[in-house]
Amino acid sequence: MGAFDPIMTYEKGTYIETDTGNKVSRKATITGATNIILGGKSIIQTGSILRGDLKRSTAGQHVVISMGRYCLIGEGSVVRPPGKLYKGAFTFYPVRISDFVHIGSNCIIEAAQIGSGVEIGKNCIIGKFVIVKDLAVILPDTVLPEGAVVPSMSLWGGNPGKLIGTLPETYQETMEKKCKTYYQQFRPA
Repeated sequence: MGAFDPIMTYEKGTYIETDTGNKVSRKATITGATNIILGGKSIIQTGSILRGDLKRSTAGQHVVISMGRYCLIGEGSVVRPPGKLYKGAFTFYPVRISDFVHIGSNCIIEAAQIGSGVEIGKNCIIGKFVIVKDLAVILPDTVLPEGAVVPSMSLWGGNPGKLIGTLPETYQETMEKKCKTYYQQFRPA
């Protein structure tokens, strides 16, 4: 995304803009909103599903999905907490998404953690309890199996996903600029 890229517009009534600058599509499905924290200036696109209702069965409030600033959840993507049988009961664990994360369209995310400056291409499946460290790229159509760990500054692709390269030292600045530019150019018509 550069200064000369076209501005991406949407009809004014199709997105809700929160006090912290989040832009959430009216056609996104967000269940259990009280269990979801959005850091600000993030975009939840049309058809996305955030499952904040899948939480631990104990009493009280639980943060199920926490997302940092300048994040993008692409069209048709699903973010849900990973779950497993623990001490005889099925329980869910939180999903933590850091700042400057772009998740492409039609992805399924059940990761435990996605670090800062991560780009996930379209049509990816990120399995249960996957940990993606800071500054990583997951190429489109990649499948990461349950429990995989993606190290920082790495490029992953394939089914099953595997390391196929490394990223340049300047990747952090590149990703932060890309996320901020995308947010600034995503505006009402």
